[in-house]
Amino acid sequence: MSWIKPRDVGFATRRQLAELGSGARLFFRLLSTLPGSLRRFGLIRDQIHFLGNYSLVIIAVSGLFVGFVFGLQGYYTLQRYGSSEALGLLVTLSLVRELGPVVTALLFAGRAGTSLTAEIGLMKAGEQISVMEMMAVDPVQRILAPRFWAGVITMPLLAAVFSAMGIIGGWVVGVLMIGVDSGSFWSQIQGGVDVWRDVGNGIIKSVVFGFTVTFVALLQGFEAQPTPEGVASATTRTVVVASLSVLALDFILTAMMFTI
Repeated sequence: MSWIKPRDVGFATRRQLAELGSGARLFFRLLSTLPGSLRRFGLIRDQIHFLGNYSLVIIAVSGLFVGFVFGLQGYYTLQRYGSSEALGLLVTLSLVRELGPVVTALLFAGRAGTSLTAEIGLMKAGEQISVMEMMAVDPVQRILAPRFWAGVITMPLLAAVFSAMGIIGGWVVGVLMIGVDSGSFWSQIQGGVDVWRDVGNGIIKSVVFGFTVTFVALLQGFEAQPTPEGVASATTRTVVVASLSVLALDFILTAMMFTI
C-alpha cells in the first residue's frame, strides 16, 4: 500500500490554486475588453451568427419536444385535481423559470461550447496564438473577447426561443390533441405569469449561464495542451465543467430568487 506524500498533496493544491488564479485573471481581462469589443462589433456579430444560428435548430426542436412532454405529463397530473385548464400556466412557468435557461445552457455547452474549445485549442496547437503575441496582437482582445461577448448575448436569445417553442408544444398537445380549451390555456398564462418575477428571473439565469458556459469553453481551449490529445481532453472537460456549473448555479440562483 502506497501512502500519499505530503509534498504530493501540496503540489496538487498549489497547482489547483494556480489554475484558479489564472482563470480568475482571464475572466477579469475578458470583462475589461467590453469597450474595445463594442468598437469592433462586427467581430461579435460574426460570432453571434456562428454560435446562435448554428445552435438554433437543436434548441428549437428540443424546446418543442420538451413542450410536448410537459403538455402530456402536466395534463394527466392536473386532471387528478380538476385543474386541467391551468395546463398553459404550468407549462409556461416551468419553461421560463427553470427548463428554458437550464436546458438551453446544457445544449449550448454541448453544441457551441465544445466548438469554441476545439477552435481555440487548434489555434493554440497550430501556434497561431503565439504568432499573434509575437506580432504584438493581444489574443484575448482579438480572439477570446468577441466569442465571449457573443456567447453572453446569444444565450438569453436561445433560451427565449426554447421557452417559446416549448409553450407552442404544450399548446399543440393540450389544445389540439387532448382538447383543453384554447381560451383557458392562454388566459391562464396571461393572468398567472409575472413579467418581472417569472420571465425576469429566467432572463437573469440565462445571462449568468451565458457568462459561465462561454467562459469555461474559452478557458479550457486557451489552457489546452497543444496536442490532439490535449484538445480532445479540453473539449471533454468543457462539457463536464460547464454542465455541473450550470446545475450548481441554477440551485443557487433559484434559492436567492425565492428568498428575495
